[in-house]
Parts: sequence; structure tokens; C-alpha cells
Amino acid sequence: MKVGDRMPEVLGLNEKGEEVTMAQFKGRKVIVYAYPKDNTSGCTAEACSLKEHYADLQAAGYDVVGVSKDSAASHQKFIEKYDLPFPLIADTEKALLQSLDAWGEKTMCGKKVMGTLRTTFLVDENGVVEKMFSPKEIKTKIHAEQILEAIK
Repeated sequence: MKVGDRMPEVLGLNEKGEEVTMAQFKGRKVIVYAYPKDNTSGCTAEACSLKEHYADLQAAGYDVVGVSKDSAASHQKFIEKYDLPFPLIADTEKALLQSLDAWGEKTMCGKKVMGTLRTTFLVDENGVVEKMFSPKEIKTKIHAEQILEAIK
């Protein structure tokens, strides 16, 4: 997935088991962010940054959707614990993560492992990726500010 590509129409099932599609965001821009795991320090910091600036992101015309390989039940607990105002896709089969090129080899604790590559996509009203943040660019504690700065 790169700038200019179209986001997949079907994003997957959210924490409630409901299908989330790009058509549901027709006429709105969407931030789709892929993250490794619920309730870990970096992923919690990123989700809370997006929550704290959610009103600003919405005022700028953006909705937010998170995606990880965690289960719907895990997502539901994560949303409740941190009062997250946006849906999380339970991509347990890694289909969306793979189509976004957000699944691959990374280094954890000095070992090569397969996992989610923290990536954020800013998608326009037509479902086309207009900007991407790569794993090295994302600063989890201030990620919403990074996005707001990029869309000025």
C-alpha cells in the first residue's frame, strides 16, 4: 500500500463483530492506523493520543479506525479501559494488515519476528491514500499531533 492506492473496501469486523467498510465513511476522510497489540505501552500511548485529539481530528474531517490482529474481545476491553471513541478492527487472520503491507518481519528484543508494522494511512473522501506514516516516523505519545501537523 502506498500513496495513491485505494484502501480496501471491506476493512473487516470491529470489536462488536460488525463489518466496517469504506462506504460507511463516504464523504469523510479516514485515519486507518495499524498497531501491534492492545494494552501494550506504545499502542496504548498511540490510542490515547488519538483519543485526546479526536475532536480536532473530526473537526478536520477525519474519522479514525484502528486495526490489529487482536480479537474482538480484546479490542472491546481495550476500548472500555481507555474510553476510546473509535472502532478497532479485529484482523485475527491478518488479511487487512497484509493488504496494507503492515505485516512483516521486524526486530523485537534482538530477534527477527513476524508482526504488525505500526503504520498510519490518511485516506481521502474517495478512499485513496493521501499520506502514510511509516513505523520509523510514528511517535506514539504524540501521533495525533503528527497527523494534525501533516494535514494543516
